Amino acid sequence: MQIDITNLPASQVSCTNCRASCCRLEVMLISDTGVPAEHIAVAADGGETMLRLADGWCSALDRDTLSCTIYDNRPWICREFEMGSYECLDERAAHS
Repeated sequence: MQIDITNLPASQVSCTNCRASCCRLEVMLISDTGVPAEHIAVAADGGETMLRLADGWCSALDRDTLSCTIYDNRPWICREFEMGSYECLDERAAHS
């Protein structure tokens, strides 16, 4: 059973009841956290982002569990993205 996250108050928002909405965002790599090379896209100007696949999802996302496969080496931006923040709730609403 999937929980309808669109009407949850921010205090009840959790990564465990999410559909990995933030894993659709473009993630710039601005520090070295050990992201494996196969998950990095390099732009013509040399800038690096997390690789997103044709479906728009981050390549490090396990599609079956909706969990990050490189959690211990996830980018700084992913570490700082606050669960239940305005940005989090906005992404959830956009993809519900």
